[in-house]
Amino acid sequence: MYSVKPKSPLAIAILSILSTTGVYAATESVERVAPEAEKMEVIVVNADFSNISLDKMPSSVTVIDAQQLEDEGAQHFEDVLNSIANFNWSGGSSRPKYFQIRGVGEQEQYQGAPNSSVGFIVDDIDLSGLGMVSSMYDMQQVEVLRGPQGTQYGANALAGLIYLKSNDPTDTFEHGVQVSLGDDSLQTFSGFTSGPIVDSGKLLYRVSVEQHSQDGFRDNTYLGRDDTNQRDEFTARAKLRWYATDDLQADLTLLHANFDNGYDAWTLDNNGFDTLTDKPGVDNQKTTGVGLKLSYTGAQYFELTSLTSFAQTDHQHAYDGDWANPDYWAGKQCDAYDDDWNVIGKEPCVYDYIWDKKGDRQTVSQEFRLSSNQAGRIFNQSTDWLVGVYAMNLTEDNDLYSEYNSWPDEVLQSEYEATNYAIFGQIDSHLGSDYLLSVGLRFERRNSEYSDSNNDNFSPSENMWGGHIALSKAINDDHNTYIKVARGYKAGGFNMTLPAELADKKEFTTEILYNYELGLKSSWLDGYVDTNIALFYMDRKDQQVAASLQDPDNPQRFVLFTENAGSSNNYGLEVDGNWYPTQNLQVYGSVGWLETEYGKYLYSDKYGNTVDLTGRELAHSPNFTYSVGMTYLADSGWFANINTSGKSEFYYSDSNDSKSEAYNIVNARVGYETQTWSAYLWGRNLFDEKYGVRGFYFGNEPDLDWADKQYIRYGDPRQLGITFDYKFM
Repeated sequence: MYSVKPKSPLAIAILSILSTTGVYAATESVERVAPEAEKMEVIVVNADFSNISLDKMPSSVTVIDAQQLEDEGAQHFEDVLNSIANFNWSGGSSRPKYFQIRGVGEQEQYQGAPNSSVGFIVDDIDLSGLGMVSSMYDMQQVEVLRGPQGTQYGANALAGLIYLKSNDPTDTFEHGVQVSLGDDSLQTFSGFTSGPIVDSGKLLYRVSVEQHSQDGFRDNTYLGRDDTNQRDEFTARAKLRWYATDDLQADLTLLHANFDNGYDAWTLDNNGFDTLTDKPGVDNQKTTGVGLKLSYTGAQYFELTSLTSFAQTDHQHAYDGDWANPDYWAGKQCDAYDDDWNVIGKEPCVYDYIWDKKGDRQTVSQEFRLSSNQAGRIFNQSTDWLVGVYAMNLTEDNDLYSEYNSWPDEVLQSEYEATNYAIFGQIDSHLGSDYLLSVGLRFERRNSEYSDSNNDNFSPSENMWGGHIALSKAINDDHNTYIKVARGYKAGGFNMTLPAELADKKEFTTEILYNYELGLKSSWLDGYVDTNIALFYMDRKDQQVAASLQDPDNPQRFVLFTENAGSSNNYGLEVDGNWYPTQNLQVYGSVGWLETEYGKYLYSDKYGNTVDLTGRELAHSPNFTYSVGMTYLADSGWFANINTSGKSEFYYSDSNDSKSEAYNIVNARVGYETQTWSAYLWGRNLFDEKYGVRGFYFGNEPDLDWADKQYIRYGDPRQLGITFDYKFM
């Protein structure tokens, strides 16, 4: 994230955009020309109601802007998420889809109704729980808001929010193409075009497309293929901006993404990259979304904003559950039984298992906001106000099929529908002496219905509320501090297809999270250094825990359910910083410290033994996350970026004590930039660190009598490539 004060001319030279609207000679070195000084320190947080600037927002927020995305060569959100303090993800899918902020979030969703703890929004289109379609090409910035966003976003943002904002249409013509090639058969072809449709400048457009493919770093030695874990990802965005009148602006966004990925990521011997499956899985998502934003400023005392969105998603996740093939298992010896299930000797193993879930999700939402303009301020012109209403309808049909040794094991067709209605409001009052008080409140009603082919039927409804109180103080021009209390909520729900012994776990209740936060946002050394620091304490009530139980009599079958643990507490620290030692050099980084623990939580393992996790750390909650990056741009146009990030060890699951190892990843990018073209040589994970992103602990090998064992899915190994970028009018 670049955040330079206008009084820092050295930093201004670092921050400007690579391309310009004019065409220069191809040999001319790049000059990153900054906009006028008064606009420099306007890093707007689009996810906030009032589009407040980052340095004034009373909350812990990380913003990664277009320049950092370009400097690091980020192709997907996966390439930047390690730069975010106290942020983690669960690697049970081909691309990151399930996220944890400050230790709160999901690790997967194999069945059940969608119920996210971390919101995921792309250009005001809600894709919570469907985060894998997140290309970074032509992206304006990535915003991560930590802590409950109860006022703005309600039930889907208990832990926080991820907001992706792509570039808007321009009033002058801009075009560009980009090509990347690399090992693992990587090929990425991208392009954009933007400008006015009519000479009056009242109708503007922007279109960007990207096609990305690679083999996926796995060699299937049984099938003799190196593409069973492949990525085949297409993303297209189109935006129209219409200045209908002097008072009415309409922004239409169209999004289409088709990620047709393989999923062959697990090995029995934990080598991580040589697989044996005979039926490789898939991890597909096809999403089409539409967003319409209307902004009306013609009223005397208020402005009106309307947000309408629609998203249709077809998704499929399938895998070969035995992680091998018939020839492999036939070469192993398993117990042989007589008709009374007495062991009578050994025989070749027979084990074949597949799991396949297809889903069809549709989301429609409408929001209206009235917000005060300058004339509409109340309480002697000291207070801005905002009120709004929100409605959302989500439907999802799922078709689950699994097969064990040619026999259907789990067959389930389900239908789910949820409708949310909310009313919300916020006031921001200037109290004098540079104090600002912000108070927000949201009431939300949720009605839902679920039915499936196993005759489970649920129709829970509930009322929920959240909000915040924040007091900020501008100490001087360079330092702003705040204290904030926020209340978030996550709707309760139900568990389907439970055995009789778990009948008391059919339903679970709403989780409530109180977040207490103290922060300081500062500029030092005449704008050469910027820092954001936040201390937080989180109090979780009726914490929702995702549990699983392997059936000892049918080891291929897992019972998945969510239940409530007792209250728990998380606390920690986040620091983001930028330093500009010279006009050619920028250093940036982040540090997160996190302490988590369960409240009172006991569960029974598959043998009926009671396991007490009270006081244990939460899954996917490393104590430390950190990143450091450095960008150098010579006056001649030579460019270099190196960045490193890492995590301390963390538990993989809420159902066992399997843990990751600490790791550190180093990436680099060097090249040459001109005003019209740029060329780069890059490397990711340069030192080929072998690091786990998801782990399971269970029995999956019949020749070992289904003994529990840790299995790990590893992140991408070293990758080298080249990128060529060209921009023109």
